[in-house]
Amino acid sequence: MPFRERFDCLWCGAPHETRTPEDVEGWAQLCPTCIGRAGENGFLRFRLKAALAERARGTAPTAAPIAVADGPPNHPDRGMVEYYEARAPEYDDFYLRRGRYDRGSIANAVWQSELDRATLWLDSLPLGPVIVELAAGTGWWSPLLAQKGELWAFDAAEAPLDRARSRLLAHRLRAHLHVRDAWAEPDREVDSLFAGFWLSHVPRADLASFLALVRRWLRPGGTFAFIDSLPDPESGAADHPSPADDRSVRRLSDGREFEITKVYYTPVELEAALGDAGFGAAEVTTTGRFFLLGRATTR
Repeated sequence: MPFRERFDCLWCGAPHETRTPEDVEGWAQLCPTCIGRAGENGFLRFRLKAALAERARGTAPTAAPIAVADGPPNHPDRGMVEYYEARAPEYDDFYLRRGRYDRGSIANAVWQSELDRATLWLDSLPLGPVIVELAAGTGWWSPLLAQKGELWAFDAAEAPLDRARSRLLAHRLRAHLHVRDAWAEPDREVDSLFAGFWLSHVPRADLASFLALVRRWLRPGGTFAFIDSLPDPESGAADHPSPADDRSVRRLSDGREFEITKVYYTPVELEAALGDAGFGAAEVTTTGRFFLLGRATTR
């Protein structure tokens, strides 16, 4: 992130104003109190170390440590990170039905009603006290999750995470945001894991491998929750070609096109896959036209 003269602390959310461009607080975007606690907190220690190095070079510090993964053996989407980096400025148009995602008053009203239903469903889940959000994107769901417990939000693309950070700060919430591939091996066990619109990017041949990875993230009795897409023609942008063979062509506002994996799993498929992966109490439902809602617990 670049040096900022005024900012809300990334850790505690307190507003702070620096005095000179040499103030390390502006490079780390941490308040003096949190800078002082760097010796006892891994995230604060990393931010301070990166800020000192970048101040010495006169360039912006890196936003977070990077955990990468080669992906599963059959993974075809080496360009997916590039796509989501490029899409970050317009990603929220998908949720807000703006621009190319505006499908008219009737379809938009149905979308909003179902989005509200999905939000209430997620809010009703007993998640936490430690939550991992994989493929967090621009953080549409992150403020809700951050109110339920200590949130660790990961995404393989940095640009969407910058927007997620701003969204959390606008809500006066804090979370640990890091660049990390969804296929990277877990480095701990947590109570809950959430993935929004990510399972549909997992190829069918690799679904079992990904669900096994989710289990390695979770403690016994932990909860896996997800929201994803149903194959409605009015879900995507008006100028997106129809998906075929679990692949979808995505067009950005500037005309660039990317072909990515987009699998429309059915509730029956996912419940069976979750059971095969060793999850219990698997329940996958829909909101009607647009969204898939799922939850399961580790045995």
